[in-house]
Amino acid sequence: MPAIAFGRFDDSFSLGSLKAYLAEFISTLLFVFAGVGSAIAYNKLTSNAALDPAGLVAVAICHGFALFVAVSVGANISGGHVNPAVTFGLAVGGQITILTGIFYWIAQLVGSIVACYLLKVVTGGLAIPTHGLAAGVGAVEGVVMEIIITFALVYTVYATAVDPKKGSLGTIAPIAIGFIVGANILAAGPFSGGSMNPWSAVAWLDSSTEMCSCTINILLSQTISKLVEFLCPIEAHFPFVIKEGKSNFCSSFFFTFFFFETPSFAVHFDL
Repeated sequence: MPAIAFGRFDDSFSLGSLKAYLAEFISTLLFVFAGVGSAIAYNKLTSNAALDPAGLVAVAICHGFALFVAVSVGANISGGHVNPAVTFGLAVGGQITILTGIFYWIAQLVGSIVACYLLKVVTGGLAIPTHGLAAGVGAVEGVVMEIIITFALVYTVYATAVDPKKGSLGTIAPIAIGFIVGANILAAGPFSGGSMNPWSAVAWLDSSTEMCSCTINILLSQTISKLVEFLCPIEAHFPFVIKEGKSNFCSSFFFTFFFFETPSFAVHFDL
């Protein structure tokens, strides 16, 4: 199993790494713009009415499609993380260095913030939807829901994009990742908002519960990565890795949003 490495500043600022950070920024911006934009469009078309089943399906499909594209366009450059939870899981799993992961987080966060502010401008100042627990859903239930769906996302990433035994399955990794995100939004959207992205709880923070969920999701990523590597030992690196000397770089979002996030990943529902 690859060892956790902090990394070196000269490697993290190499031309290849800078391109990876830019790719994460762009991928996250595109993803958040489309995903959050779909939620804004729903609110506008329904005059801010409560989310109905048709609206939930539309937003889930939009996020799934947008993530599929975001991961695909960034895969060969940065690895297409588009989510700080994914970046963190890969860092503690030894797939990228800790230092590079931090810069991925920054790129993802900036991309998410820029996307949300662009939406604010182009929509004429319409409110950016934020995450919130539905009526009757407590803090504990919301956190547990986010833990489960975040596990599903990171597990899918490892199984389809990281596992050296994946074979031809790796070619459909972006589709599988988009599908699991869409499915998770359908399942968790009406309860916790279906974030799956830690940064979504940071930029446009709606409640202390979201901050708690953010922290737990990050810790969960490490647990998931170690569990999956125990079940499926990873000897090869992420398929889309930039190799410079002895270091490996996969960029993220994150990142996102981080998917962000102002959210990097975000299903921002006011329920």
